[in-house]
Amino acid sequence: MEYKEAKIKFVQTWGALGNQWGINKTMAQIHALLMVSNQAISMEDIMDELQISRGNASMNLRALMDWGIVYKEYKAGERRDYFTAEQDLDELAVKIAKERSKREIKPALKILKEVSTIEADGTTEERHFINQTSKLYDFVLKADNMLEKATEFKDNWLGRLVIKIMK
Repeated sequence: MEYKEAKIKFVQTWGALGNQWGINKTMAQIHALLMVSNQAISMEDIMDELQISRGNASMNLRALMDWGIVYKEYKAGERRDYFTAEQDLDELAVKIAKERSKREIKPALKILKEVSTIEADGTTEERHFINQTSKLYDFVLKADNMLEKATEFKDNWLGRLVIKIMK
């Protein structure tokens, strides 16, 4: 397989996986394209490469920048904006985990806490509901705390030492 064919296959596959991860295909394809590029790419080049509209490219680049995994670069003497993706895969994983927690887990925890603390009349059905939603809240909270600890682990000296040893 040649480079160009391999690159297209990777970008298409990453886009399909993006759908399964809950982000749109184009957003994932743009991220894939930037992630495997050795230099910053202009929005026009992204549009050409992926055959997408300016609005689609702009909207998805903005979303990727909001996630903190794509950066805008300015080149002296150029009027175009250029973009790069986070190249450190450990940092990429941490940023995605933090963003998913903020967007998905924290709102779910808020709802679970709210529904598990209702005032109940004491029926078997209500007790079961409160019991199950409380257990679910506790489980999701523990998972979120573990995720937070794992993402913070990289930021302390011991965590960096362990990661260095593992490499």
